[in-house]
Amino acid sequence: MSNKDLLDNIKKLREMTGVGFKDCKLALDETKGNIEKSIEFLRKKGIAKASKKMSRTASEGLALVNESEGQISLIEINSETDFVAKNQDFINFCRELSKINFKIKGDLDKLNVTKMDNGANVKDNLVNLIAKIGEKIFIRRAKFFDNSKGMNFSYVHSAIEKGIGKIISVVKIEGLSKGKNDDIGTKVAMHIAASNPLAINVDGIDKTLVDKELEIIKAEITNSGKPLEMAEKISKGKISKFLNDNSLLNQVWIMDPKKKVSDILEENSSDNKIKVLEFVRYKVGEGV
Repeated sequence: MSNKDLLDNIKKLREMTGVGFKDCKLALDETKGNIEKSIEFLRKKGIAKASKKMSRTASEGLALVNESEGQISLIEINSETDFVAKNQDFINFCRELSKINFKIKGDLDKLNVTKMDNGANVKDNLVNLIAKIGEKIFIRRAKFFDNSKGMNFSYVHSAIEKGIGKIISVVKIEGLSKGKNDDIGTKVAMHIAASNPLAINVDGIDKTLVDKELEIIKAEITNSGKPLEMAEKISKGKISKFLNDNSLLNQVWIMDPKKKVSDILEENSSDNKIKVLEFVRYKVGEGV
């Protein structure tokens, strides 16, 4: 690795973890320049904590939601810079894609070959837009919620206009009565946008992710000098907190910190028990 590449990687690692120059260089030396492994190395040493900084990405773009007759579609289109995300040609393209996405029920393969208003298909129009703007643009993901079971609700955080933003959540809930307690659905969608749960309940969280987090927690405690027996006990408490913090029903309700999401659903249930069946949260660029 050249000195320039090393310095670039150190700068990137510092921005992602908030760790000093010397420790970032050590981590990169130990991992042969691998950014992801360097973050893990620093966390195990107790130098870097999991933080919002570590989840930052360079990807920009827009997420859009479309609703009709209780059905909801969701799509994310990425660009390299926020400047392009504010470009009117890009916004118009995304708006039309959102309408098409609803019609073809979130099927990206169908989306790419569907004709747009100008007669050309989506794939060709995308190529033309890239050529015009001079920046990489790609359709990342899409989802469709039908109305066959439960009721669907969406929330757009800091919408730039109706149905368009950077963070959008959609949730399907069973047991709500239209016009009676269906406002709970919108509030749950808002909670999901703000709190970013990984699953509905603890059992739904990916075991691989849990095992990796537990490994990092144990290594961090052990490296702090605590005996193995104590490390085992502390790690159990920490992983339990991780699971609760990342499962929707166990999260603290954003509108009342004295209650959990499960408490709110229970309080608003009557003859029919309110149950979250499915949810999705799109944050533009997250995980790219």
